[in-house]
Amino acid sequence: MQEVKCSIIGHRKIQENNKVTMMTKRKIFTFITSYNVNTFLFGSKSDFNALCYEIITNIKKTYPDIKRICYSCKNEYVICSEKEKTQLENILRKVVHKETSLMIFEQEFEFKTKYTAGKASYIARNKAMIDDSDYCLFYFDENYQPPTYRYTKTTKSSNSGTKIAYNYARQKNKKIVNICNLLDF
Repeated sequence: MQEVKCSIIGHRKIQENNKVTMMTKRKIFTFITSYNVNTFLFGSKSDFNALCYEIITNIKKTYPDIKRICYSCKNEYVICSEKEKTQLENILRKVVHKETSLMIFEQEFEFKTKYTAGKASYIARNKAMIDDSDYCLFYFDENYQPPTYRYTKTTKSSNSGTKIAYNYARQKNKKIVNICNLLDF
């Protein structure tokens, strides 16, 4: 069977509600049934990733050949605060309905620049996911502003990582579905 891949990329925080969940389920199901997507690529630290992970994990009961592949940065889990680690673990417990501290993926993929990308390694990670994908499922809100951090000495870019990834996917002529464009808030 030919591998057809879809990357999952979204803002760290999303307006999760029934509409977002239902539309995301519908689009993931369409990717699987109409476009033969059988591999989903995940980054991390995103409400949208967690939502998609839960949906795909449930769909996997019906379509067991579906694969979930994690593209992790070299330092993502290490740099989490204790609060973030606890929140992530609580999300995982809800998804798999048992005590766990790690997401379950069929594979972890080490992209070429994983260990050399530097501070903004998530940007290199997202680009690698997009390069490896046939489709991209985004939660990209054009009005989203990244959070500002109190203790930074430099000015933070007004471009979120999701915006950078979205523009990169467009530049690469990827087939994109943006959940935000399908919703009326």
